Amino acid sequence: MSVAGKLGLIAGGGDLPAAVAARCDALRRPVFVIRLSGFADEHLAHWPGAEFGMAQIGAILKALKTERCTTVCLAGIVNRPDFKTLKPDFKGATLLPGIVAAASKGDDALLRKILSVFEAEGFAVEGADDILGGDTLGAGALSAVSPTEEQLDDLKKALHVAEKSGELDIGQGAVVCAGLVLAVEAQEGTDAMLTRVANLPSDLRGTTDNPKGALGKAPKPIQDLRVDMPVIGPRTIEMAAAAGLAGIGGVAGRLILIDRAAIVETANRLGLFVWGEDR
Repeated sequence: MSVAGKLGLIAGGGDLPAAVAARCDALRRPVFVIRLSGFADEHLAHWPGAEFGMAQIGAILKALKTERCTTVCLAGIVNRPDFKTLKPDFKGATLLPGIVAAASKGDDALLRKILSVFEAEGFAVEGADDILGGDTLGAGALSAVSPTEEQLDDLKKALHVAEKSGELDIGQGAVVCAGLVLAVEAQEGTDAMLTRVANLPSDLRGTTDNPKGALGKAPKPIQDLRVDMPVIGPRTIEMAAAAGLAGIGGVAGRLILIDRAAIVETANRLGLFVWGEDR
C-alpha cells in the first residue's frame, strides 16, 4: 500500500513516470518530479519539478528536501551511462566510486546502491505499483482472447527464459515462437527487442495475418521489486502485434499495467491475448 506524504518522483523515460504522477493527481497527493536529463520525457514538465543530470545527486537530494518530500519513487527507463562522461556535483563525486563499484556487479546491485543513498537521507522508497494502486496483471486472461495450448506453452517457456536471464542480471523479457527462443531482452529494452523480432525472417516468427508466439516478462529473481518491476502498456501490445506475436504475458501480480483499459482495448482490437501466469 502506498504511504502518505509528498512524493519525490525520480523520472526516467517511458510512460510509467507520467502514470505515477497522474495517479498522485487523482489521489490529490503532492508530487515533485525530478526529471533526469536525457531520459525523462518532455511532457513531465507538466508537473512541478526540476531537471538534473543523473550524477547531480547532491542537487537532487537538496531539491527533494526543499520540497519537503518524504518518499521517493524511481520510475522509468534509465540506460546505464558511461560513468567517465558524467559530471557529478560534490555529493555525487563522493558517492560515484561506490556506485561504479556496485555497477560492476550488475544492474541489481546498482539499483540497491542507489536506493540506499535515498534511504540514508531519510526518504522512504515506494514502488510504482503501490502508488498505482497495485494495478498489476492478474491470473488468467485480461483481454477477450485466450491463448491456445501451443501459445500458452510458448509463453511459459518465454517466462522461464526471462527468469533464467534475470538470475544472471541480464533482462526481464524473452520472446518464444513455436518453442524457439527468438529474442532475450538485455540493455536495449522491450521495445527494441520487439523491433528486433519484427525484423527476423517471417519463417521464424508469426505475422499479422498468422500470429504466433509470445512475449513473456518477469522480474529478476534477485531484484528489489520497489524498482524496475516489469511494465507493459498499449504500446507494448501494438509492437508485439507488429512483430507477429499472438500475445503477451507475465507473472500474476508482478507485471505493472499502464492504463489497463487501453491495454484491453488495444489487445482486443488487434486480437492478442494478455495472460497472467499464476505461480
